[in-house]
Amino acid sequence: MKRLFRSPLLAALLLASLPAAVPASAQTSSSDRAPVVIVVTIDGFPARALKDPRLPMPTLRALAASGAAAEGMIPINPSVTWPNHTALITGVNATGHHVLANGHIVVPEDGSAPEVQPWVDKDKLVDARTLYEAATEKGLTTAQVDWVAIYGAKGVTWKFDEAPKLNDVISQELIAQGLVTADQLEHFGDDSSAAWRDEIWTDAAVDIVEKHRPNLLLFHLLQTDTLQHEYGAMSAAGYEAYANADHCLARVVEAVKKAGLADRTTFVIASDHGFASYTKTIHVENALVDAGVAQGSGKHTTGDAQLLAEGGAAYVYIRDKAKRAQLESELKPKLAALEGVAGVYTNEEARAIGIPSDEVTGQAPQLYLVAKPGYAFGEGVAPTVVTENPERGAHGYLNTMPEMQALFVASGVAIKPGVKLPVFPNLRVEPTIAEILGVNMPKNEAPLSEILR
Repeated sequence: MKRLFRSPLLAALLLASLPAAVPASAQTSSSDRAPVVIVVTIDGFPARALKDPRLPMPTLRALAASGAAAEGMIPINPSVTWPNHTALITGVNATGHHVLANGHIVVPEDGSAPEVQPWVDKDKLVDARTLYEAATEKGLTTAQVDWVAIYGAKGVTWKFDEAPKLNDVISQELIAQGLVTADQLEHFGDDSSAAWRDEIWTDAAVDIVEKHRPNLLLFHLLQTDTLQHEYGAMSAAGYEAYANADHCLARVVEAVKKAGLADRTTFVIASDHGFASYTKTIHVENALVDAGVAQGSGKHTTGDAQLLAEGGAAYVYIRDKAKRAQLESELKPKLAALEGVAGVYTNEEARAIGIPSDEVTGQAPQLYLVAKPGYAFGEGVAPTVVTENPERGAHGYLNTMPEMQALFVASGVAIKPGVKLPVFPNLRVEPTIAEILGVNMPKNEAPLSEILR
């Protein structure tokens, strides 16, 4: 049976017993005595949830109490999962890493809807140096479980992907332990619950910690995002997901103790973005059809202007460079006048809020739209430009929206106890981890030196 921390006290006792960190300069180069950093992301966990006394997360609370916790953490724009996971381990926003969606955006030549392809190699998707690459260069070992924008990446020693591969080492180890079957791995995302997938990903993280003891583990929990999308931000279903995430977190903390790593481990618990509820959907393609730059009905349109909706944000692509300037000037006021639209930025204007230049990457849109609170963007043509829907959850809104603020907790050997941080940008997480591991990364932002021993 899996042993869990059933109260904050047990987790706090483990973490409080950790000795002070040894400076990186005094540590051996051998990975078996070097620092260990375990990064756990709880997808879509809003910073404000940690303030709720009814939050059923004793392990997270214990980690926060014995270490450092932030009032909130500001995501990058767009406040979407893959861009922000990438920011957490590169220290740069989308102008530097060029990830704008949950995969690689392909804008078809025929004018049909853009596609987001998740299973592409990291080298094609991420244009920035990562922590795991820097760790590998130093001779440290690395691992990832359900991390994103990392497929085919160099510098990952052990892995268990979002869509696990049957022949990978960790997959075979889980099968050998009877934790999952080969058939279940081959059909991992088919008709399976988000809770079950989080449990198997946690099995993989525990296996990696106990058997392989990496110096850097990147571990992503997803159910919290899935259920808030379906039922709304901080809904009853969302709280059930929070509780399950805490169960998963407790298992990883226990694995660190069992593996004998507690005296050199630091935990970083973060989220990629917050969440907001909405009851109205904006169908921008209605306006594109009315403007004569798109044709079609239902979910399928084609034309000179192609739309990708990302919850609280939407991207309009104009492939024909000869038409861009004219269509941008014509469409911007029309789209800005739509109900629920908070703003429309040309690509040049969007660079100021962290969207990359379309002259540098084809991932960048020509027009970047943001929604007002209570609204989100949808794809396809609908009977009306704005339709009502049951309460659902979304992110992607401007990172200045308070509801988008993310979670940050750090605890363990390298962290001072009892530190309360004000709101800070998530670009400071990477340099903080780099400082703990003693690895060489570009100095774009300052580390959170105030939390380090």
